Amino acid sequence: MNKSLEVLKQIYKPYRYTIQGHIVILSTTSGDLVVKQKSENQNVRALYSYLNSRSFTNFPPLVDESRSDVNVYEYIEGISMPQEQKSLDMIDLISGLHNKTTFYRPVTEDTFKEIYDHIKQNIDYLKNYYNQLYEETKKEIYMAPSHYLFMRNAYKIFASLDFCQKELDEWFFIVKEERKKRVSLIHNHLELDHFIKSDKDYLISWEKSRIDSPVMDLVEFYKNSYFQVNFEVLLSRYLEKVKLSEDEKKLFFLLISLPKKIEFSTDEFHSCKNVREALDYLFMTEQLVRPYYTIEQEN
Repeated sequence: MNKSLEVLKQIYKPYRYTIQGHIVILSTTSGDLVVKQKSENQNVRALYSYLNSRSFTNFPPLVDESRSDVNVYEYIEGISMPQEQKSLDMIDLISGLHNKTTFYRPVTEDTFKEIYDHIKQNIDYLKNYYNQLYEETKKEIYMAPSHYLFMRNAYKIFASLDFCQKELDEWFFIVKEERKKRVSLIHNHLELDHFIKSDKDYLISWEKSRIDSPVMDLVEFYKNSYFQVNFEVLLSRYLEKVKLSEDEKKLFFLLISLPKKIEFSTDEFHSCKNVREALDYLFMTEQLVRPYYTIEQEN
């Protein structure tokens, strides 16, 4: 980026430039610009053309794409707003993206089996990992606090894995005869920092976007934001606007219910923190998922 940045400085003659993470902001007399590394697998111009054709225009304008390694975008100045309102506006925007770009893609009989095998492999790996960890920790006479915390709550991890396996089998039973799959353009990098409220609502950082099930955007958003927002409200709002099928909801619930792999280190404080965060994730996810299964049982 450094070589292109020097060229861009000559072209736009900024009076200041600011480095913020992976981007550079050029402040010029005619407005601010954002310089960002290009993604190897993403043609932003083609992506924007497609979004425009679907009447979705909530992305930062592309100013210059002529460099081989960077793109230049118009800088969007966001307004300050409560996080709760920001998350609601963001889920509305995501719903619009999914609805406007939805279509049904023909699939082969192996498509869903491959998804099944991939998720099952992940479940089996976590089961083996936690079973081994449990057996090894059980032999300790004097447990470290992080190990004790894990042992006291291991039942929750194993229960989540059993739930995921059951849901995966039921999901596959529903979809195994299907020969089409609902897909849409997904942002694939959803987090609150990628939403900007300005003259209109904007989603930024489209480099990872692709055509896939809209469920994958929900999973990504949940995993990135579950501790910051009330996702129960957001999910209910999304489902009012995007009618997910039974198998899509099952896929979402099982994917978010997969336990995280707990990593232990020589720093006991960080080990305790890792265990606590992994357990908090499971307990919070259960609170989100449980009401939907209670409704099913009542019906």
